[in-house]
Amino acid sequence: MSQYLFYILSFLTLFSAMMVVFSRKAVYSVLYMIFCFFTIAGHYILLNAQFLAAVHVIVYSGAIMVLFLYVIMMLNQNFISEAQKSGIAKTTAVVAGGILMIVLVGILRSADGLMMNPAVDSQIGMVETLGKTLYRDFLLPFEVSALLFLTAMIGATLIGKKENTEA
Repeated sequence: MSQYLFYILSFLTLFSAMMVVFSRKAVYSVLYMIFCFFTIAGHYILLNAQFLAAVHVIVYSGAIMVLFLYVIMMLNQNFISEAQKSGIAKTTAVVAGGILMIVLVGILRSADGLMMNPAVDSQIGMVETLGKTLYRDFLLPFEVSALLFLTAMIGATLIGKKENTEA
């Protein structure tokens, strides 16, 4: 059953990713990208990584895509046609895409350990396991990144604050 669900999610992911590229309107592209993110979250659930799926939906589909939609609506691009690309630019894009595809196919053909081993711990993607690993093995990098985020928030507040010119 999960194999069929994987194939359905994969088809929907690839379809929505292609529609992001081929859609003529930017708003439709963003909506297809949101759908693509939801299907990727479905893949995370199939891999028993519920926490990662939830974070993926909250961060990408919730926050980043809302910002994309906001920017697109604020730009209000109501132009009828865009400037045509030259033949050299189109040829270069096709060659670069072809080289990328050849490299990706070569990597996938040479990789033998990509399939998930069913003997792996089934609790690997759960919140409890992630928390234990984060606070046991990676406590120092976690605390350093927390200090960096705090410093960035203080800096952004100071930069964004208006100066009082009355003093």
